[in-house]
Amino acid sequence: MGAGGSLRLDVLGPLRIQRDGVELDAGPPQQALLLTVLLAHAGSPISTTDLADLIWAGDDAPASALNIIQKYVGALRRLLEPELPARESGSYLRRRGDGYVFDATTAMLDVLEFRDLLDKAQQASGVAALDLVVQALSLWRGPSLDALNAEFVGACLTAADLAVPLGRAERVLDALRLAASIAPRNADVRERLRTLAVPTVNGLVGRAEEIVVLRQAVESAVAGATAVVVVEGEPGAGKTRVLQETAIEAARSGALVVWGRCLEGDGTPSMWPWVQVVGALLDSLPPEARQRGLDSELGRLVEAHRDVLAAPILPDSGAQFRLFERTVAVVAQVADQVPVVLMIDDMQWADVASLQMFGHLTARLPGRTVIVGALRDRAPAPGSELARILAAVSRMPGHRRIRLGPLGPAEVAELVRREIGRTPGDAAVRSIHERTAGNPYFVQELSRLLAAGGDIATVPSTVRDVVRDRVAGLGDGTRELLQVAALIGRDVDLALLARAAGLDVQTCLDQLEPMEALGLLEPVPDNPFFARFPHDLVRESVADTTPSRRAARLHLRVADALEQPERASEPVAERLAHHLWAAGPLAEPARTAGALVRAGRRATTKSAFEAAEWQLHSAANVARAAGLAELELSALSELTAVVGMRSGYVGSALDLLERAEEVARALGREREAADFLFSRWAAHSQGIQLDRAGRLARRLRIQGEASADPVVRAYGLHSWGIHQWDVGDIGEAYRYLSQSNRTVVDELTNREDDPLRHDLQLLSPVMLALMTALSGDLAGACALLDSIEAAAGDDSYAITVWAAFAVTVAAVSGDPAQAMRAAARGIAADPDLTFLFLGSYQRLARCWARAVTGDDPAGAAAEAEGIIAAALLDPPRSGVATWYGLLAEMWLSAGMTAAAAAALDRADWFLETCGQRYPEGLLLLVRARVMLASGRPVADVRRVAEQARELSAERGAHLFTRRAEELLATL
Repeated sequence: MGAGGSLRLDVLGPLRIQRDGVELDAGPPQQALLLTVLLAHAGSPISTTDLADLIWAGDDAPASALNIIQKYVGALRRLLEPELPARESGSYLRRRGDGYVFDATTAMLDVLEFRDLLDKAQQASGVAALDLVVQALSLWRGPSLDALNAEFVGACLTAADLAVPLGRAERVLDALRLAASIAPRNADVRERLRTLAVPTVNGLVGRAEEIVVLRQAVESAVAGATAVVVVEGEPGAGKTRVLQETAIEAARSGALVVWGRCLEGDGTPSMWPWVQVVGALLDSLPPEARQRGLDSELGRLVEAHRDVLAAPILPDSGAQFRLFERTVAVVAQVADQVPVVLMIDDMQWADVASLQMFGHLTARLPGRTVIVGALRDRAPAPGSELARILAAVSRMPGHRRIRLGPLGPAEVAELVRREIGRTPGDAAVRSIHERTAGNPYFVQELSRLLAAGGDIATVPSTVRDVVRDRVAGLGDGTRELLQVAALIGRDVDLALLARAAGLDVQTCLDQLEPMEALGLLEPVPDNPFFARFPHDLVRESVADTTPSRRAARLHLRVADALEQPERASEPVAERLAHHLWAAGPLAEPARTAGALVRAGRRATTKSAFEAAEWQLHSAANVARAAGLAELELSALSELTAVVGMRSGYVGSALDLLERAEEVARALGREREAADFLFSRWAAHSQGIQLDRAGRLARRLRIQGEASADPVVRAYGLHSWGIHQWDVGDIGEAYRYLSQSNRTVVDELTNREDDPLRHDLQLLSPVMLALMTALSGDLAGACALLDSIEAAAGDDSYAITVWAAFAVTVAAVSGDPAQAMRAAARGIAADPDLTFLFLGSYQRLARCWARAVTGDDPAGAAAEAEGIIAAALLDPPRSGVATWYGLLAEMWLSAGMTAAAAAALDRADWFLETCGQRYPEGLLLLVRARVMLASGRPVADVRRVAEQARELSAERGAHLFTRRAEELLATL
């Protein structure tokens, strides 16, 4: 730094020089211009010839130009550094060759700060990038040199392109207006201004009260609270417009507004509104945080080409829950930085998974967040899932529900006046109000007819009638083009439309012109590659009037266009499947079934299990009807995995598993047939339906004994061993599971890609460890569990499987320290309870360990009771009787013998009803302890303890035999 004190130079606007906060005079205009030019090119030398051309632009430079420039340079050096000795160049304005260069730091020169911020913005994304560009633009105070003005205009365009997807238009409007004043003929600036200049609330008619309610919701989020608002009304009531106005106000208040728009049609990708929302939220995060989000379950939602997750035999029934929780987490992450307003529009079209996400998020809404949903209350009426979600949301604190009713006569008159530009007569207003019943969209449509000189008395009575009249005036080719567009969706990809119609793009655009003139299609302001129906009602009207046979033919043409090579990288699986399905017999069955399978896989990656189930079921039906056994088997295989992921194998569609086994056997696929039979057995075993499970286990054992395939043999040994455990014969269970484990270790040495076989590799050793413990060899069981834990590494599912059995061994053997350690590791590996069934055991064991060691035993017991109810009761799951017995131990530790006895009664009921008898000795032991604590005669207590010892010894459950002997020794 020179000796001139703290120097600040500003050139982004009129030149300004400050030293120590005091503004300095730059001197004569040409001297000030010279400094401005040098500052604009700071760090780059400029020849004296170029300087002369810039200073005397448009005029001939005088002969003494060089001397004048040298004089100006000397004066500027003394101005900038008053203590500089004569003829010294100083720290800033230096001679370089035949010219001069200005050396400055970013901190002292605004243009360098401006450029530095823009460079940093290029390395960022989303809100972070926008923040940097807006900060750079804020340095500008007005016009400057032409070259600098061009930099400013370019930065404004960049800011606008960043702001629009983030819903933050208000942050760049002032800078864009300045750019428009600096470069009034710049078409790009004018286009951006037109795109961002959305009407304010004053442009709405008859919705002031509704806007106030929504404004209050947004204000609550900005203040740190939460709010949930549902806006409903008939089609055309103005729901989307109300949301748009609210979004504008929210953005102006500093909130991040994110839209999720639901689209009508079976071809809409599943979870579509949340693909948009989560994608925008991730884009608003810094690059590293965004990548972490993409590496989680959220990446499967927003990235189209992720592989489908395999479903384990003890299935990942928490996959959807984890996705939902990740979404809650990313909303919270963004809301920590900026208030968030989520707009979910047209919820009547949302798929089931999208509605479930909405319900989950509203129930766990992070602070500084508002979620606004809009839906039709008729045409269509809310479906059962939407009605259920709305009922649940209505019970939440901070919930508001707004119904947009019809406009009154005065409001209709005002809306007509705005549409036609003059005050309408009373008769016209009455006629329009009667015909439209105050529906704003229909009012606007009839106003257009009035503006065009039409007779209100003869206009159609509904929007659909209006559309039909307009379509009737189109030529056959143009009408069919419009019908193709209606089948594509409300937002129409123009290139896709042209290919489906068999037209070149220019011809297609030419044929769209009369549709635009009639208000049937309109351009999308911020996307020249798309057109849009002005309202869903218009698209629905066109689609409804398309004859069904023609519609099937047009669907096939859209499917053909979607499959063309230039679209190979696009995520079209679900749309393609929809159009092929809708084409019916016109499409090849193999093509349709294959597309439906791919669509089901894509839906599965997004945890949209209902959609995936429908697609895969449809694929299986198409393939079966066409005699395509291989395709049917593929669809059924995917379908059984999806059902497992959705509800666990307890909820599996057993008829599908049976059909899949039948098809596999017909194709000579012994191993695959065994897979499906094993899945059926797992469904019954996990659901404690032991009569059916026993029959299937016997079939698997017989098939395994007759087979040379190690997988089929392992299935037979494993299923029969577990069935023996279920019915209480621990000795036989240990014998068969020992053989099963040897088969798995010896012949399935590599990790199998198939989820069933991989689970067999995981489950066989842990089940053997449990049988080893129940047989009385705790040291051997612990050694086996230690080796399993070491082999699990950082595989969260493998750790979860190990932990579920390690905590069970610890709890039934009375070892709270080991139960707590294993539970802690298992929960750390899966904190979001992805693996709901297995993960519940770890949390139950943690409660048990707390209770028996005196750590708030009553609180721990109450928590455990809630976990049992949530995870093991509906439908009853394997282990429910065991955990009710251990719950009795928890209540006993709290001194609450009545609660303990009640828990034991529940355990006995499940034991007798379901027949899973392996914990019977343990339950008798706990019963004896409860009797003793309740003051029952010692003889009665001894009788129950002896019964536990004898029963356990008879069944080979020597762990319980030894524990019974220990209890008897104290009596």
